[in-house]
Amino acid sequence: MPTYIQIEKRRPPDPPPPPPRPRASWHLRANAIVVGWLSLTPVVALAGDMLPAPRWLLIHVFLLGAVSTAVLIWSEHFTVALMRVRSPSQRGSLTRLALLNAATVAVLAGMSVGPWQLAAAGAALVVGTILWHGAVLVLLVRQALPGRFGHVIGWYVSAAAALAVGGALGGLLAADVGHGAVHERLRAAHAEVNVFGWIGLTVLGTLFTLWPTVLRTRMSEATRKASRVGLWLAAPGLTAAVAGLLTDRRWAALAGLAVYAAGALAVLAPLADALRRRRPHTGAAWTLGAAIIWFEVALAADLVVVATRPAHEVAAALDPLRPLVLVGFVAQVLLGSLLHLLPAVLGGGPARFKQNAALLERGWTVRLAALNLGLPLLLLPLPQPVTSLGWALVLGSVLAFVILAVTALTRARPAGTRPAAAAEGAAGEGAAGADDPAKGGGTWRRSLPVTAGAVVGCLLTAAAIVVAMTGGSGPATVTATGSRTVEVTLSGMRIRPSVIEAPVGTVLTLRVTNADAQRHDLRLATGERTPTLAPGQSVTLKTAPLGEPVDGWCTVAGHRAAGMTMRLVPTGTVTASRPQPGTGHDGHGTTAGEPARLDLAAPMSPGWEPYDATLRPAPGGTEHHVEIRADDTLVQEVAPGVRQRVWTFNGTMPGPVLRGEVGDVFVVTFVNGATMGHGIDFHAGATAPDGPMRTIQPGERLTYRFRADFAGAWLYHCSTMPMTQHIANGMYGAVIIDPPDLSKVDREYLLVQGELYLGDPGGQPQVAKIRQGDPDGWMFNGTAAGYDHAPLRAEAGERVRIWAVAAGPNSGTALHVVGVPFDTVYQEGAYRLRAKDPGGAQVLGLAPAQGGFVELVFPEKGTYPVVDHTMRQAEAGAHGLFEVTGR
Repeated sequence: MPTYIQIEKRRPPDPPPPPPRPRASWHLRANAIVVGWLSLTPVVALAGDMLPAPRWLLIHVFLLGAVSTAVLIWSEHFTVALMRVRSPSQRGSLTRLALLNAATVAVLAGMSVGPWQLAAAGAALVVGTILWHGAVLVLLVRQALPGRFGHVIGWYVSAAAALAVGGALGGLLAADVGHGAVHERLRAAHAEVNVFGWIGLTVLGTLFTLWPTVLRTRMSEATRKASRVGLWLAAPGLTAAVAGLLTDRRWAALAGLAVYAAGALAVLAPLADALRRRRPHTGAAWTLGAAIIWFEVALAADLVVVATRPAHEVAAALDPLRPLVLVGFVAQVLLGSLLHLLPAVLGGGPARFKQNAALLERGWTVRLAALNLGLPLLLLPLPQPVTSLGWALVLGSVLAFVILAVTALTRARPAGTRPAAAAEGAAGEGAAGADDPAKGGGTWRRSLPVTAGAVVGCLLTAAAIVVAMTGGSGPATVTATGSRTVEVTLSGMRIRPSVIEAPVGTVLTLRVTNADAQRHDLRLATGERTPTLAPGQSVTLKTAPLGEPVDGWCTVAGHRAAGMTMRLVPTGTVTASRPQPGTGHDGHGTTAGEPARLDLAAPMSPGWEPYDATLRPAPGGTEHHVEIRADDTLVQEVAPGVRQRVWTFNGTMPGPVLRGEVGDVFVVTFVNGATMGHGIDFHAGATAPDGPMRTIQPGERLTYRFRADFAGAWLYHCSTMPMTQHIANGMYGAVIIDPPDLSKVDREYLLVQGELYLGDPGGQPQVAKIRQGDPDGWMFNGTAAGYDHAPLRAEAGERVRIWAVAAGPNSGTALHVVGVPFDTVYQEGAYRLRAKDPGGAQVLGLAPAQGGFVELVFPEKGTYPVVDHTMRQAEAGAHGLFEVTGR
């Protein structure tokens, strides 16, 4: 009989991993960037309202800076480790990392200080970089042989696609595409796809291998199936949810989110199996475990919000729950992952690995308990001191980790050690050894504070979610006794009604309408707030049962100080009175320290250049085209050694000078390159103000066309309310229209006098001084005493014409040159004195917004002061010098 040899077919063993490349230093530098962004997060949180768009900055410094950088680094490295392929080009990895961080800086700068085009360009760069990253992951998978962990990479690629969508939506938000409900739907979709897509999908995919590795136990046999089922549910579910939010189909969004939640639950099955075999016994394991719990809580809260609110209200409804996602889920995922992975990245051999691991986990039980106890204090409607305690616990925990991580990074010695050994371990089943009862029991006892903190935190957060879903944010001891709806209008730098009285326990529904030409919002001291409202837009704001007076205000820079405040007063508790601009909660509206007094004799700073006061002749022609761009972010020297932010036209204070002749036409393209609404008003033109003088929003432009039918020295200024603030902060300039018989002179100068108010533009201390008409100083051409340090020039015997405009906003000028009478005076379109007349003049008196010129001849060489003869104003900076040379 023939003999048969049975040959068993087996899959060829996985090839050995390629020899390690010297990437330790690259991983060290890359993770140092993550720690850097993480270090910046508490700084932004503590800075609060001192920063533009403080909440938005806090979220995006953390998510787009720290978290996205970490995801970019580790999703690539895990792909390499799990698929056992050669690492991609280090140059390409560094380029993607650099592009993502450059794009992040552009988005942060563009959205916080402008222009919006910078933010949109940054968002586009984020999308391009992440699509490149996703393509690299796909190529790595195609290069690999079939393996046990290929299913994980699908999560990373799907996450990259989610961020591409989220980045595109962010670019549309930066460009202010869509208003009202459309804008809010974009914002909701942007948040959902970024949090549950870019971050959620990445985390869920990574946990299949990272969780058992951190626990040091075997991977569940059901992992591959759970991964495939989970991704098949989560990715399409998230797509449906985002599409439903964008198209205002609430039930489609809810169905999609429910499918996504089913996918997340499928992921939990193998994680729970690993947990049954080995309890958490390290700081990394407990932190990741807490993050998983908070993720499920956040997902449940999201489902409740989407089920109960229209799509355009989802984003606003989720705003109070941001700490739940940012701190409970995302921050703890990042901290737990870094606790486990950083020691391997830092290198230095087994001894240094253990040393760094011990350093990073130092005091982890206290840190983790503090973070999980502090979180509900941020969510619950508690008194401000308790909320501040919550911030202290959360930020203290993060800051403690940052200090330990920086310490470990500074003493790292990566040479000769393969980086990210933990990731290599994640490619296998993890340590298969059995639990050590003794060690496990000791660890369990040491972990009791964390367990208690997590349990208490979950219970308190559940209560916070119930309160948030019912709109409550007032004192928990007040029982609702009734409800009332009130129409609230935002217009003319006022909130109407400014005082709303209601019985104790009344739940107020405020229907807030922006009836103004510029954007406003409304924030209550108890935390509720509307989104920024475009003209004509309305939203509703629901309060907690009234138990004590509650202040409200508009958060746009300067608007609260200008009078956009209100107060909700429970009847019979506190006398109803109009809220004062300086009152506030949560650090808003606090008074800064008094600025130092001006030292006008001090030297100007190195590099300072004076505004060129030389007035050039009219350019000729009858039609003049000019572009004027508003900017409210520039810093310039306004007095010797004193620099502060100013609001300008074309980057100078005063703005560019327009000059022409009677009958000339000026076509002005006005561009708002600033961070808030601005307008422009030319006194020299005769036109209805409704259109050309309207406020335009950042990134917008309009064409202002006027014919100069009258001669004179005319003021132009920002037309946006409150005009006192916009003029006082530098948004003014001059238009010179020559009289028909204007004679030639040897020199012409222009002096535009303005008031100087020190302090942050729009801040309460500065605005209080503006309203009282109490400047810190006065300026010629944007600098107090500037022409004392850079004198104007003339020759003895020359005829000099000095044009002057009083920009105010509250005071005029009495222009005088010491030592020389004027033989010609032209004021407000008419000659008061001519050189042929026998008389002379000593002052050109101008009220605010008036203009004119004087002519004089310097008799001999010397130094001649030019001053405002209102002596208080001269001594406070309205002072300069003419240096006259010659005979």
